[in-house]
Amino acid sequence: MNPAGRVLNSLVHTVHRWVDRAGEIVPGTAAAERFGSFGTDSCIAFPPATLLNVASIHLGERVLVGRQATLSVGYGENDPGLVARGLVLGDGCILGARTSITAHASIVLGDAVFCGQGVFITDTSHGYTDPTRPVGQQFGPHQPVSIGSGTWIGHAAVILPGAQIGRNVVVAAGAVVRGTVPDHAVVAGNPARVIRRLEPGVGWVGADGDVRPVTSGDFGG
Repeated sequence: MNPAGRVLNSLVHTVHRWVDRAGEIVPGTAAAERFGSFGTDSCIAFPPATLLNVASIHLGERVLVGRQATLSVGYGENDPGLVARGLVLGDGCILGARTSITAHASIVLGDAVFCGQGVFITDTSHGYTDPTRPVGQQFGPHQPVSIGSGTWIGHAAVILPGAQIGRNVVVAAGAVVRGTVPDHAVVAGNPARVIRRLEPGVGWVGADGDVRPVTSGDFGG
């Protein structure tokens, strides 16, 4: 690359980094003040994809949201059916780039929930029972979603309406989760199923009965 090209390349990357930093949503910015709550040391990276009805969205402290993420509540701007706490992210949550969370009734993530990139979480879906209407115009019931503290959700996992995921759960990459997942379990597949679980006094027991030891600490329930 010629000298002029090198200078231009360096300039473009410098400006890009500046825009990224200047565009972050952090406490004290006008954008953060529009949220229901926006905790200390939390940050939404620039650029986001969609931020909809943020007055119904609550971020705890030290929440990090990656680029091109969607956080939305309701069916449109100023939806009259909005709830006050449609989407709640606990302290220390980390959402990877392109994560999308769309809430209508209630989606709650506990503390220190980590999401890989491209995770999708929703509390409603489309119906199909009326054959005279397009499926995209038929909405299913609202089914609240909760994800317990300490849970890890792998890349491109899908959390469907009504999912109740316990504490310190591992959701494998690409898994599709519906229903209840107990604390201290590893789930994988579509539909997701438990492939390993923690049994106090025994260890991490796999679906085929093999046991992996607990490496540190005592299991307190």
